[in-house]
Amino acid sequence: MVLSRWKSAPGLAAIFAAALSSIASMFGLALASEAAKPTPEQLQFFETKVRPILVANCHKCHSGKEPKGDLGLDSRGGLLAGGESGEVVVPGQPEKSLLVEAINRTSIEMPPDKKLADADIATLTEWVKLGAPWPEEPGGNGPTLRKSRGKITDEDRSYWAFQPVRKTVAPEIEKDVWSRGSIDRFLLAKMIPEGLRPAAEADKATLIRRSSFDLLGLPPSPEEVAAFVNDQGSDAYERLIDRLLASPQYGERWARHWLDLVRYAESDGYKQDGYRPSAWRYRDYVIRSLNIDKPYDRFVQEQIAGDEIAPEDPEALVATGYYRLGIYEYNQRDVRNQWNIILNDVTDVTADVFLGMGMSCARCHDHKFDPILQKDYYRLQAFFAPIIQRDDVPAATPRACNDYREKLKAWEEQSADLRRQIDEIEKPHVDAAAKAFIAKFPVDIEPIFSKPENERTPLEAQLVRLAGRQIIEEGGKVDFTKKLKGDEKTKWEGLKKQLAEQEKTKPQPLPEAMMISDVGPVGSPVTIPGKRNAEEIAPGAPSVIDPAPLEILQPSTSLHSTGRRTALAQWLTRADNPLTPRVMVNRIWQYHFGKGLVESSSDFGRLGQPPSHPELLDNLAADFVNSGWSMKDVHRRLLGSAAYRQVAHGPGVNDSAAKDPGNKWMSRMTVRRLGAEQIRDAALTATGEIDGVSGGPGSDNTSSRRSVYLKVMRNKRDDLLDVFDVPDGSGSIPERNVTTTPTQSLLMMNGPWMLARAKALATRVERENGSATREQKIAAVYGNLFGRTPTADESATATAFLGDGSSKERLIDLCHVLLNSSEFLYVD
Repeated sequence: MVLSRWKSAPGLAAIFAAALSSIASMFGLALASEAAKPTPEQLQFFETKVRPILVANCHKCHSGKEPKGDLGLDSRGGLLAGGESGEVVVPGQPEKSLLVEAINRTSIEMPPDKKLADADIATLTEWVKLGAPWPEEPGGNGPTLRKSRGKITDEDRSYWAFQPVRKTVAPEIEKDVWSRGSIDRFLLAKMIPEGLRPAAEADKATLIRRSSFDLLGLPPSPEEVAAFVNDQGSDAYERLIDRLLASPQYGERWARHWLDLVRYAESDGYKQDGYRPSAWRYRDYVIRSLNIDKPYDRFVQEQIAGDEIAPEDPEALVATGYYRLGIYEYNQRDVRNQWNIILNDVTDVTADVFLGMGMSCARCHDHKFDPILQKDYYRLQAFFAPIIQRDDVPAATPRACNDYREKLKAWEEQSADLRRQIDEIEKPHVDAAAKAFIAKFPVDIEPIFSKPENERTPLEAQLVRLAGRQIIEEGGKVDFTKKLKGDEKTKWEGLKKQLAEQEKTKPQPLPEAMMISDVGPVGSPVTIPGKRNAEEIAPGAPSVIDPAPLEILQPSTSLHSTGRRTALAQWLTRADNPLTPRVMVNRIWQYHFGKGLVESSSDFGRLGQPPSHPELLDNLAADFVNSGWSMKDVHRRLLGSAAYRQVAHGPGVNDSAAKDPGNKWMSRMTVRRLGAEQIRDAALTATGEIDGVSGGPGSDNTSSRRSVYLKVMRNKRDDLLDVFDVPDGSGSIPERNVTTTPTQSLLMMNGPWMLARAKALATRVERENGSATREQKIAAVYGNLFGRTPTADESATATAFLGDGSSKERLIDLCHVLLNSSEFLYVD
């Protein structure tokens, strides 16, 4: 076992102890935080998944002033108090919770009349496992319930997030010698009243490592570190940032942040987890867009309505793959419910990502805390109601499409008679298989297939298209070698051979995009589900911001589209939209500083956190719009600040940490663990194995390509990435978990992948420093891993471990333990 070899190696114990010292403390911190305040995502999970189950199945008996069994399930207090049978929920421990036993009917049976659906049982079990999060109740310290249901008040409109973005001016601070710009003056004005002062500036080696990981997701090479440290130019740091932003690796790093938000994956999820062969085109679109600094407003517009605003631009068509990234159960027979799930997912994610508003709580009722009406949820959903999923649109230029169509037409004319004869033989069997399969759909769906296409409603056309993949695949399973007999089979086989020869001259199909378009110029009507005589809801923005329906201009008739999403895209990116610019600059701040100015970066509502520096947030948002929505300009402002250049530890920092443990007032830099992909990519970079090939279909996890180019399968994730909290693609992730688990240590110390990297690093050091001294080889290891030379003590300890011989195993062990060190896994 590798671990036992390390522990028994002379001289390595000290290095091993240093490498693992933080793991135990971090694990302790993780355990201590179990009772932490619920996150916005957990509260949203409760409101959208848990509360509806409790209301529908439990409140009839277990609510009000005199609940049955003295158990109230209409408040967290009642839940935790338990009832006549004692404690019903042990937060975080479903296996010890009577509630979970009852819904599984392993002891008492609740609800008494019928067992809950398996999905509902799983939801409640997961909720208890999460600690039974529940929104703060009236009288607590959290947000209060809204009293004005069904309408928007002046108080609602006055909430900070709905106010226009202001062009604020940073205060002048007396005797300020620290600030490099307005960002710092805004921060300093908040620090001083708290008795805090800024930390010292980090050294240049720290700054290049920090900025390289932040912008590229990769460590700087020893040569890059040396060049920057020795650069005495007054603008050396600014030139460094410009160089990093100009690197194609910038887009690869920052695309991963965006892909987290839009729940990117290359498979369907659910049990089948079917592979999506064109999903990678969306990933590459995001990378290209970020690298060219595509204005954020255009970036948003292309994803929301690329097919309408630029129907001949392959990039814009691929961008609408945004709508196709959710979990999708293609073989779901209940296509009507499946369609509702798809629309709800798109509505929820769009509100989260672009508006920073958790609107999913308003799906079933007016939001209990925020001024979001149930009608508002369906006003937003009405923009998406007409969409259909497309996998048949070429991702190519109009010229390439026309050229292909001409060649295909010529081939089809040449092969028409052969294909007609084959079709005459196959069609009865294909039709029979399709008819039998259609009969498996619910009774309200089956008749739609027999309707002439021009008589179907828009919704019926959408449902037929959604079910079509199942029918096509079922038809494709017909085994004609068994269905056909005698002369008919002989004729069919001969025709197929002739067609196979003809297909050698068939033009190669163009690459196809995974995208969407509208079902036609008229969209499906949207109403609030479950309401009698509910009126049709027109597409619109949240009423608290813009109560009137948005003006929707009909696109040209050739587009066969409604124009609804174009109206939404234009509204989202209007210069006076109070949410879109604030949300995005806050995300960029979060990714550089560890948390946003609004910590709940996808929830700017009352369930989230208010901004710590509202004037600074508005200053950044206003400049973002005025700069032409340039994300690279935001990076330059943030990384150019004195705040970003502060040390994370050292003299004076301990006092700051004691006064402000959460670093709310930004008086120091925060130490951050590398993300899962950064850990993997940094190891491959240190060993010299990393494959710089960019773009194209995802590779399997044996590849040495950057992690962003690995195939993302929802049900089969890479072990190393998974254990270090890579998202599973099930929903929008504004901020990754940073867990500390024993499994991480086991994979890092005993896992074959990291051991292979240690061997590769040792091989590289030997190859590049074959005749060097032990000290020089040790310096090469430290340089490749940390971008620095070892201290005298580190060098002496490692030299003693390597001994006088030339044992390759000792060098591998040294590399292995340093790959496990805190310095490798964290960035200051």
